Amino acid sequence: MRYEEARDIQEKVEKIIEKLNLSHIRINDISCIRSYGSKSRNCIARCHALNKVMQKALGRKGFYVLEFLSEKFDKLEEQEKIKTIIHELLHIPKSFGGGFKHHNYVTRRNVEKLYKKLKE
Repeated sequence: MRYEEARDIQEKVEKIIEKLNLSHIRINDISCIRSYGSKSRNCIARCHALNKVMQKALGRKGFYVLEFLSEKFDKLEEQEKIKTIIHELLHIPKSFGGGFKHHNYVTRRNVEKLYKKLKE
C-alpha cells in the first residue's frame, strides 16, 4: 500500500463541513489520504480515528483520517464522490473523541438527506 496526502479531497471535505454546519468536526484535526494498492473488494473509503489510549500517550485530543482508495474512489462520478465523503464524515461522532458512529446511523438515507441539503 502507498499513501499520499489528498489535498483535492481535503478541500471538498472542508467545504462540505462548512456548508452542512458539521461544527463538531474540527477541520484542523481531520486529514484526507489517498491510498493505492488496496486489495479490498467493496471498500471505497475508510474512516480512521486516534483512539483514547493513543490520545493519552500523545497528549492530544481526537484526530480523524479519511482514507480514499484511489482505485475505487477516483473512478466515481462527482456526485458519488460527494456522497462517499458525506458517508465518511457521518462516522465521526459529535464528541470527536476517537470513536465512530456505526452503520445503523450512517445509512444511505442519512447520506441522501445531507446530500440534498448540500445541493440546496
